[in-house]
Amino acid sequence: MFRYLIYLFLLSIAGTSITACTANKSTEGTTVKDTSPAKLPDAQPGEAVATFAAGCFWCIEEEFELLRGVREAVSGYSGGGEANPTYEQVGNNETGHAESVQVYYDPKVIPYDTLVKAFLYAHDPTTLNRQGPDVGTQYRSIAFYRSPAEKASIEAAIKRFNATGEHNDPVVTQVVPFKVFYPAEVYHQGYYRAHPDEAYIVSVSEPKVEKFKKRLADKLKTAP
Repeated sequence: MFRYLIYLFLLSIAGTSITACTANKSTEGTTVKDTSPAKLPDAQPGEAVATFAAGCFWCIEEEFELLRGVREAVSGYSGGGEANPTYEQVGNNETGHAESVQVYYDPKVIPYDTLVKAFLYAHDPTTLNRQGPDVGTQYRSIAFYRSPAEKASIEAAIKRFNATGEHNDPVVTQVVPFKVFYPAEVYHQGYYRAHPDEAYIVSVSEPKVEKFKKRLADKLKTAP
């Protein structure tokens, strides 16, 4: 928290603004980025796969990987029409894709219903084409279903979420059939943990992750 307050104070002096997920980062000019597409993991026996879009994938990937029963979450792109899109293309709204996360999980440990609940808690599903400082259709909220049962689960979860009155506005999450997921570039994978001191991570992602951890405390992996 102290680090975050100091950062905001320095921003007020410098007259700068918090960078968005698609903006150039201070660390990018001093490190070599691997811009080749990441390789998707093979699903293990008994494992299931789910795909969600909930804003900047750096934060969402971290949130899902905290959950007990989730083996891996991969940052990428889904929901658009362009094959093999790049980060820059998606960020410029050229492909129709949203920043997404593909989750590899054990349904015996974490049921799909719980995963959907976590998805709704991982972001604000009531803001259209926006998450915090990140604005654009690439940040829209989407739950991709792979079966009629998954679609019913998502719709029921949204109905319950709306009934809580937690937000003044209704959920605007798109519920659409899954088609294809393209993994993002290698340097985006595990970005949250690899750049703990980056301004965007400190000021935007970290508060969201900490809130998520409190809300899903009973679903988290045991710390080593």
